[in-house]
Amino acid sequence: MAESISVLISEEDVAKRIEEMGRQISEEYEGKQIHMICVLKGGVFFMCELAKRVSVPVSLDFMSVSSYGDGTASSGVVRIAKDLDESLEGKDVLVVEDIIDSGRTLYYLLDILAKRRPASMKLCTLLDKPDRRVRDVKVDYVGFEIPDEFVVGYGLDYAQKYRNLPYIGIVSGVE
Repeated sequence: MAESISVLISEEDVAKRIEEMGRQISEEYEGKQIHMICVLKGGVFFMCELAKRVSVPVSLDFMSVSSYGDGTASSGVVRIAKDLDESLEGKDVLVVEDIIDSGRTLYYLLDILAKRRPASMKLCTLLDKPDRRVRDVKVDYVGFEIPDEFVVGYGLDYAQKYRNLPYIGIVSGVE
C-alpha cells in the first residue's frame, strides 16, 4: 500500500499561527536581540518563516543533532553532527524546532546549550506531541498541539519526502 497524506493543519492556519507567534516573541523580547538556533533539518522551514515575522533584531545559527539507540528508537543521547558557528555566551537564545515528541533529544540538547552560558534560553516549536513525552522539557512557544500521528510537511519528512509541503499532513499507509 502506498502512503497517502491527509491535511491536519492547513497552509493558511500554519501561516496565521506563525504570524501570532512572531508577534508574541517580538513583544517578549522588546529591546533585545534574539539568537535563533535551528535544529536541522526539519526546523529550517519554520525558523525562516518565524524569523521574518519577528520585529526585534534576529541572528541565526544552525545545529544538526541525532540521537542513537537500537536503530529504531531514540536513546536521547545526542551526537552533534554540526555544531553552532557562534558562541552563545551572553546571548538571548531561542531554540527553534519543528516538532517535539518524546523530548529526549531536546532535554539533552538544552542541557548542552545551557552550559555555553547564554543570557537566556527558550524553546519554540511548531508542533508539540505531549502524549509522547518521556522527558520533561519546558516548551515556551507552541504553534500547535497535535495528536500522536505521523506527520509530514513544513520541514517534517517521511524517508526524506514531503518536507516541502506547505501544510501539516498525516501520513497513512506506511509500514
